[in-house]
Amino acid sequence: MHTNALIHESSPYLLQHAHNPVQWQAWNDTAWMQAKKENKLVLISIGYSACHWCHVMEHECFEDEHVARIMNDHFVCIKVDREERPDVDQIYMTAVQLMSGHGGWPLNCFVLPDGRPVYGGTYFRKEEWMNVLFNLADIWKTEPDKAIHYADQLTQGIRQTELIAVSSDADTPASKTLGISWSNWNQRLDHKEGGPNKAPKFPLPNNYLFLLHLGESALIPEQERGHIRKHLHLTLRKMAFGGIYDHLGGGFARYSTDSLWKVPHFEKMLYDNAQLVSLYSEAYLVNPDPLYKQVVTETLAFITRELQSPEGVFYSALDADSEGIEGKYYVWKKEDLEYICGSDFPLFAAYYEVTETGYWEHGNYILLRKEEESALAKRFGLTVDTLQLTIQKLKQKLLLERTKRIRPGLDDKSLASWNALMIRAFTDAYRAFGDSNFLTTARHCALFILDKFNNGQGGLLHNYKNGKASINGFLEDYCFTLEAILALYECTFEEHWLEKATNLCDYVILHFFDEQTGFFYFTSSLDPALIARKCEFSDNVIPASNSSMAKVLFRLGNLLGDTTYTDKAIHMLKQVRQELEQYAEGYSNWGVLQLWVNSPFYQVAIVGKAVDEKLRELLPHYLPNLIFAGSSSESNLPLLKNRYKEGVTLLYVCKDHVCLAPVTEVSKAMELLHQTYES
Repeated sequence: MHTNALIHESSPYLLQHAHNPVQWQAWNDTAWMQAKKENKLVLISIGYSACHWCHVMEHECFEDEHVARIMNDHFVCIKVDREERPDVDQIYMTAVQLMSGHGGWPLNCFVLPDGRPVYGGTYFRKEEWMNVLFNLADIWKTEPDKAIHYADQLTQGIRQTELIAVSSDADTPASKTLGISWSNWNQRLDHKEGGPNKAPKFPLPNNYLFLLHLGESALIPEQERGHIRKHLHLTLRKMAFGGIYDHLGGGFARYSTDSLWKVPHFEKMLYDNAQLVSLYSEAYLVNPDPLYKQVVTETLAFITRELQSPEGVFYSALDADSEGIEGKYYVWKKEDLEYICGSDFPLFAAYYEVTETGYWEHGNYILLRKEEESALAKRFGLTVDTLQLTIQKLKQKLLLERTKRIRPGLDDKSLASWNALMIRAFTDAYRAFGDSNFLTTARHCALFILDKFNNGQGGLLHNYKNGKASINGFLEDYCFTLEAILALYECTFEEHWLEKATNLCDYVILHFFDEQTGFFYFTSSLDPALIARKCEFSDNVIPASNSSMAKVLFRLGNLLGDTTYTDKAIHMLKQVRQELEQYAEGYSNWGVLQLWVNSPFYQVAIVGKAVDEKLRELLPHYLPNLIFAGSSSESNLPLLKNRYKEGVTLLYVCKDHVCLAPVTEVSKAMELLHQTYES
């Protein structure tokens, strides 16, 4: 068996390649010094542990002795876990997209010994890969100037992608911007099956969070709000009914390969499920559909059962494959279902479409739903309650049977950024459903991150594995952690969260902020320089770190009454106005901020002994354009200072830190808020 330098790494993805005949090295100074000393091109091969096509290319190319010999002879080969080093992934993904017009993983980019890219692509079949290797080796040997010239141009192109045009119409009314955003986006939506009108379909939770807010905003005409709400709730139901959702174990797969949400790409990522829990929790506040609550409850059960470490933090992902076959862990043969379900099989088959609708391939069925429970109950002569109890019993039997199978591979590293999204998910679920266990889990994980991911200089580290944190934190680690601990403050009124948020925010401004543009770099000023220092503007499967940071600045500034924070947020927002109008699905997190900035934005201060009781009454209401502050005693927080009165709990509804007369009942505070929201 071969063993290469990756055997000393902790990343599950790198360890998957530790016994390839390719002489892989991790991203480090040693590899780059070797490339310069031997004057070799460098192959940067990037993927992640749950990536199906990464496994396929490994088997076809990197496990092949002949292919490995070519790679070893002509190149210095570096393997990168994109989840450990998103900064490296961003740069070389941009390079490949500029070269080919598309990107994805595995990502394979050939670069000069100084890191400037020359050629790249994603998945290559064996013969195609060998041709690429021979051609590049020949060019570097016979025409190195040609490669260097192309690398100069491509590197300049990568740096140009960081430029964003200053908006010339920054004072355009927000209602016009949001109306244009929706009008353009609406043309690219599937109003029959939900989601975008294309395949594959990714959940993109932040898109639907924006639509949730937009559909309730007075900045949009009521008729259009109705269309938005209809599409939003259609999409949420279609995803929850589809094969992309694990109906037995809870949780969502990364995306659907088709337009029907039927056949998933079976890997389950922490970041997707965290954001979807937040989305369905918040959607429940607007539309208390029992399906939404079921999705949240089952998904959080999956997370705690299969992705929570004994220390209380969360692992990154479950693989798409088990026993080398994609989806094998999750799909079912009809005869197995008949045996396990017994006389209840006809009901189960109707409920989960064990029919032509649910058939996938090779005799396997994907469990999914189409028919509502009320219609099914009527068809089978049952009450809805009886139907639900029977289905729940069958699900438990099948889930127990499924645990006997060989599980998909687990990526057991923990990332600060993704854990922060999970903390936020638990706080959002707590707000919607009031389960104190959710809040306890969120609090424990947040304390763990602030302790174990501490870089010793007031900042954060990115990665945690085997009891050790490593890799200096990226902007995504800070902004998502900041959003999470601000949410914890608003659920608990524990002021230490606010103090930590302020310190972290100031650290980010010191080490990430670009005074020239008013945006934040993805990497810290303390990090070694790469060929470009990127900023992240557009939202994707995870919101852009700059859009998240802008939201943090806006909320923290409103909590503290500090306009230096809110002014930075508003400046950032103005610069992406045109992008939001033209391509809202790529700037949806900015759209949420746009709604905060241009709708009445309120602070609700609660002061007195019954503060927790009053807060718990308020939390389940859908109140997107406000922040909470509170204390059971005197506090120096600007919103609370000099507002405590012995023997009474007072609620202050404030705008721009100017407060209306206090009230003592939550119902009275809600009346004051509704007067403004509905105006």
